[in-house]
Amino acid sequence: MKIETIHLSGMLPKVFLSESIPDSDVWRSELTFERGKFYLVEAASGGGKSSLCSYIFGARIDYDGTLRFGTVDASTLGMDQWQELRRRNIAYLPQELSLFPELTALQNIKLKNSLTGWKTDAEIEEWLRMLGIEARRDYPVGKMSIGQQQRVGIIRALCQPFDFMLLDEPVSHLDGGNNRIAASIIVEEARRQGAGIISTSVGNPLLIDEYIKLKL
Repeated sequence: MKIETIHLSGMLPKVFLSESIPDSDVWRSELTFERGKFYLVEAASGGGKSSLCSYIFGARIDYDGTLRFGTVDASTLGMDQWQELRRRNIAYLPQELSLFPELTALQNIKLKNSLTGWKTDAEIEEWLRMLGIEARRDYPVGKMSIGQQQRVGIIRALCQPFDFMLLDEPVSHLDGGNNRIAASIIVEEARRQGAGIISTSVGNPLLIDEYIKLKL
């Protein structure tokens, strides 16, 4: 089943409950993310960008308010349902990347793709080439620069079907050229699947022209 919308109603991290919250398009608001549209969530460091992504991905539940996928309240989902949602509906690139440092770039990517069977070896190799890390494909990720690791993480995140892609500061360590290449790959794949993109930034956003911008 496709997820057409993600709706937030009155959502706020519980750690913020005792604080005065500035005007926000997200917190304490009624907000609907629609499949097929691209969103940029901007905020200062500590504004809750990573928390928002973790809530939508189901990695954390320490929030007030409600989160719905279509008409389904996220709080009613069991572990099996969350696992299926993460396999088929929501791709996620966390800010900390969560790569395995002892594995090579290609091993990290193929570990994900072996579970989904979503991409061919040729497609993966082409992305490595486009992002300028084909020569590092067999290097342990722990010995790669943060910018190179981000590019590995982007490819890995794309190795699955999705209705929405969550990207938490995905290009914070990329230069403009690699940023645009990454953006073109992500947008092409999202459009191919008719998917939405929810990306966060503190000032170096993924370079997509048609964003709906939101202030956290």
